[in-house]
Amino acid sequence: MQLRQEFRLRQEQILQPQQILRSELIQLPILALELRVRGELEENPFLEESDEELQVLEKQEEETDNPEEAEPEAKENEIEWEDILNDDEPFEYRPQRPPEELVEIPRPNVLTLAEHLEEQLHLQILNDQEMEIGINIIGNINADGYLEYPLENLARDLDAPLEKVEEIHTLVQTFDPSGIGSRNLRECLLIQMKQQQHLNAIAVRILEECFDDFINKRYEVISKKLEISLDDVRSAFEDIRRLNPKPGEGYFDEKQNYIIPDLIVQKVGNEFVVYLNDGNIPNFQINSVYRNMILQRKDTDKKIRDFVTKKLESARWFINAIHQRRTTILRTMRAIVDKQWEFFEKGKNYLKPMILNDIAEEISMDISTISRVTNGKYVQTDWGVFELKYFFSERMETSNGEEVSTKIIKSKLRDIIDNENKSNPLSDQAIAELLEKEGYPIARRTVQKYREQLNIPVRRMRREI
Repeated sequence: MQLRQEFRLRQEQILQPQQILRSELIQLPILALELRVRGELEENPFLEESDEELQVLEKQEEETDNPEEAEPEAKENEIEWEDILNDDEPFEYRPQRPPEELVEIPRPNVLTLAEHLEEQLHLQILNDQEMEIGINIIGNINADGYLEYPLENLARDLDAPLEKVEEIHTLVQTFDPSGIGSRNLRECLLIQMKQQQHLNAIAVRILEECFDDFINKRYEVISKKLEISLDDVRSAFEDIRRLNPKPGEGYFDEKQNYIIPDLIVQKVGNEFVVYLNDGNIPNFQINSVYRNMILQRKDTDKKIRDFVTKKLESARWFINAIHQRRTTILRTMRAIVDKQWEFFEKGKNYLKPMILNDIAEEISMDISTISRVTNGKYVQTDWGVFELKYFFSERMETSNGEEVSTKIIKSKLRDIIDNENKSNPLSDQAIAELLEKEGYPIARRTVQKYREQLNIPVRRMRREI
């Protein structure tokens, strides 16, 4: 075995804690940022909520103190707290409020789907075991209204007879909304159809005997199998279309479906002004009591000094990162407004092609920073609330050489399909030819890609009789 020494030179990129913190905060939307700030206020004693009136009183008290009071000489190894606390970096954060506060429209207290079903369950005459089974069945119904958990597993978990579980499940399926607790789409539609006042026997036969043909809209095959006319098939299909394939829709927690914009763009005079919505983030600052204690340079134990140093640096980094987040988001949004001026002035049809790199070059920032800023954040405009990602799209050149956003082409494609003859829908090639006539020369495969992005089915699935 031979011992030897070696010297190796290599280059590594290491992110400083401050950079990691800035990257984390800059990608947080407003609600997540509120939680983060509240968490920091609880964990770090150097951070405290501030009140503007109290700040004025504290400042007046400090002015009345004798500023020329002699200070003890600093020890050789003592931290220069004045240099840290009196530098140019801010050690206070005051949230920005738009000139007109966002007014939340009062919302009624809507019952959740589970609460609505449990209310009906408690109206039934059931023993304790049956009630427990019913509550567990309801607890396994998803947001669309379907039962996700097999009845066999439920019976095993509750140590109950499978026949009893099936009996309670059938009872739950009679509850409002119709079709609730179904295990698949076929069962859901059949329950709704059979509960209607005027039963369409042909529609029931189609769902029971020709469900695959029904899903794939094979009208002629259904007509032949059931020996009925196409008019009867059409009438049955119209009745089935009135049913709800997702009976659980309409029962949701509004708070989970509610968007609070991170930014607000308002037109003031001839200019668009960008405001950052800080929501319910409080004013906060470095705790004045601790700050004054440190500035007085009282002798402290080394462990205490280390603890104080760590928490103080963490507080300063956090406040500085919040300020940088505000600056970066506002710069990004202002650049978007400048690039998409016609959109904010005239509406959606004037959206221009733009990519992340366009904004990154405009404000001299890395494209990854722009991606973090625009991810999951929303802006309120005169034309609605949009995710920042909405303003970015690829460009395509029209037949006359003009560059347009692909979102414009997708909108044209949707209009063409909405207005097509439903008895003979257009193929992707026919749609491409129509778009070319309007000045958008795109290939059939591109039409297919855009159609799939818009969740529009293929020609066969759009056909009606």
